[in-house]
Amino acid sequence: MPGERLSVRGMSEVGRFPGAAPPTRVELTIQKDGEKKQEEGGSRRWFKKMCPCCCKRQNSTYDVTDKVEFVKPSVPTPTPTPEPAKLTVENGEAKEMEEVKLSVCTVDLLSSKTGQNRKEHHTDLFQEDEMIIRRGQTFQIELELNRPFSADNDQLHLDLKTGPLPLVSKGTHVIVPLVDHLEDERWEAKIVEQNGNKIKLSVNSPARAVIGLYGLTVTTSTLKGEAANTFNSTKNIVMLFNPWCEEDTVFLDDEEERKEYVLNDIGRIYYGTEKQIGARTWNFGQFHEGVLEACLFILEKSGMPPSGQGDAVNVVRVLSAMINAQDDLGVLVGNWSGDYFDGVSPSAWSSSVEILRKYHSSNGTPVSYGQCWVFSGITTTVLRCLGIPARSVTNFQSAHDTDVSLTTDVYLDEDMEPIDYLNSDSVWNFHVWNDCWMARQDLPPGHGGWQAVDSTPQETSQGTFRCGPASVNAIRSGQVYLKHDTPFVFAEVNSDKIYWQRNQDAGFTQIYCEKKAVGHHISTKAVGSDERADITHLYKHQEGSEEERIAVETASRFGSKPDTYSSALAEDVSVEVKMEGEGPRMGTDAKLSIVVKNLSSQPRRTTLHSQVAVMYYTGVLKGTIRKEQMPVELLPNEEKTIDWVLPYQQYQNQLVDQAALMLTLSGRVTETQQVVANQTTFRLRTPDLNITPLGDAIVGKEMAAKITFTNPLPRILKGVVFRVEGLGLQKGHEVVVGDVGGHSTVTLTEHFIPTQPGPRKLVASLDCKQLTQVHGVADIVVLEK
Repeated sequence: MPGERLSVRGMSEVGRFPGAAPPTRVELTIQKDGEKKQEEGGSRRWFKKMCPCCCKRQNSTYDVTDKVEFVKPSVPTPTPTPEPAKLTVENGEAKEMEEVKLSVCTVDLLSSKTGQNRKEHHTDLFQEDEMIIRRGQTFQIELELNRPFSADNDQLHLDLKTGPLPLVSKGTHVIVPLVDHLEDERWEAKIVEQNGNKIKLSVNSPARAVIGLYGLTVTTSTLKGEAANTFNSTKNIVMLFNPWCEEDTVFLDDEEERKEYVLNDIGRIYYGTEKQIGARTWNFGQFHEGVLEACLFILEKSGMPPSGQGDAVNVVRVLSAMINAQDDLGVLVGNWSGDYFDGVSPSAWSSSVEILRKYHSSNGTPVSYGQCWVFSGITTTVLRCLGIPARSVTNFQSAHDTDVSLTTDVYLDEDMEPIDYLNSDSVWNFHVWNDCWMARQDLPPGHGGWQAVDSTPQETSQGTFRCGPASVNAIRSGQVYLKHDTPFVFAEVNSDKIYWQRNQDAGFTQIYCEKKAVGHHISTKAVGSDERADITHLYKHQEGSEEERIAVETASRFGSKPDTYSSALAEDVSVEVKMEGEGPRMGTDAKLSIVVKNLSSQPRRTTLHSQVAVMYYTGVLKGTIRKEQMPVELLPNEEKTIDWVLPYQQYQNQLVDQAALMLTLSGRVTETQQVVANQTTFRLRTPDLNITPLGDAIVGKEMAAKITFTNPLPRILKGVVFRVEGLGLQKGHEVVVGDVGGHSTVTLTEHFIPTQPGPRKLVASLDCKQLTQVHGVADIVVLEK
């Protein structure tokens, strides 16, 4: 009925759609041992002979809802009213009819995970036993009829309906005719096998079919124009996008990439800073039980018309809004405050499965809490689940442009001090979003392929917190006038950092342009391995190249400050910050090096103003820890290195999530009035959890894993909680450890029974207020029993 929602695991759907026949009341009597068998009446024997499949005797062990299709009342003695079937009676029993009206007894969707349909459609990894298929590809179903089908006398067609108000004109009510030969790009069905009363149909769908949950009805009639019989399948059909189909807009022409970006249910998400890139394993779990149903629920809850679910661009844009809860009660609540007492800390999640299932089971109550990598992980899960190739992407030194200037603006007063209330633009240490793969027929040729989509709520797009899909090719070339939200993503990866100084008349003058400030080491998991792949070249030309400068100046002309690049500025003194190895570790003094170069043939003098501040990874500063001034004198063409140290005691009580810090350097060259400036972010590295498998990994046999953690700090960690999960190994759960003393070691042994064979990953993370981003992973190969 209108407004009713189909369910992946629903009961019988008879009477679901407008105009469908009401469900026939089912009564079942099971004869017990010792009871006298009742004699069948003549009319019952007649009906049994005419429609044997409808009158099969019920076994007392049958499940009523599965085995009883319908039971018609006994047929009364025929009246003189003309009937299509003529009855001959001998000795009170019905003998024969001249004609028997064709009807369907049962429908078998052939939905077994090991069957032909699921294997050929690459949906055999889904845990559900439903019929899950991909558009643009044929599938088979079997019908059991009350008599053999006659192509000369009988008619048959299928009705597929999706959404609360299916309409043929919207593509949400599909009438599938029976034909002799199947043709591509059409809804058609053909009989490919016939054995007695059973027929097998091969059904074809177009590559632009609406994806989602369909109900199935089979209608039979004869060529004589008599009233039709309808049969409503008790099971539904789930239609997905098809990256294996050349006509589908999400087609991906590389089998290894399809395995990675559609079928791989475990991945890597990168975080940290550009000089200290960290990686964590994430369970996308798109095939896990309940995830598909949750994804279909998200589509339904979005309010998007089902007719729009055939367009991948539209689906991705809607999902970008629905993954965050900012303005539409979507999946996940963002929280960057550091206070997560009424939810789960963002860094504690290692999987999308628990979040999606919790959102669905609560009927759409947003889950707390997430930050960018969690939003991205969920987006990857949902897109891969629905059949859209997707990956999580991390951009280091990611700009957040708030005024569509396509520059990252830093405003300073007359004394070169930052003007806080004007500095709304920021640069995040890292930001994680997604790439998804599709053709862009709504854009000029050459803009298909990878598209950037971001579900983290930052700025609104057309009034809603969402971002993308934006063509990565358009971003690379500076064509920011192409939809959707290309200017915002361009600024994240390739905007210049412009420094403005306030004049005496309260106006501002551009005093410095830092051209390589943002968009470094854009990273994603490599195809077929756990290595990091640097894809910066896909988002921007090489820094400083003519092509890259043209792209920046092209983009800026469409921003709110189109005249930014009207004049060039002289540069002969540079300042750079370097660190040794992987950088400072948590619990130790942070040591960096400041390198100042004079590129001219004349001496130069400047005073470097430095300040170090604790920073959220989004680029928002919590507070300054230390300020100082460093006079620097340089001979012609001289390079000087200045050692910079931040003692542990100065930052130990100041850190927030991600343990990130920002060192800001600025100064003015006395001889030329050139402004030199540099902002460097770095994090204090945390230890990993060490996970060691114990015993043989065999399906159905108990094994164990030892998890070891050593506190790197000379202080007590309060309220430590471990979260452990492994797809095919064990369900996610928490282990409360409590307080851990300074430099103490904790060992936890997990016992579990693997349920699925093949390569698996056991993932663990540590959650406590004083220490975040502590996690570990163990590779476990599970053998068949």
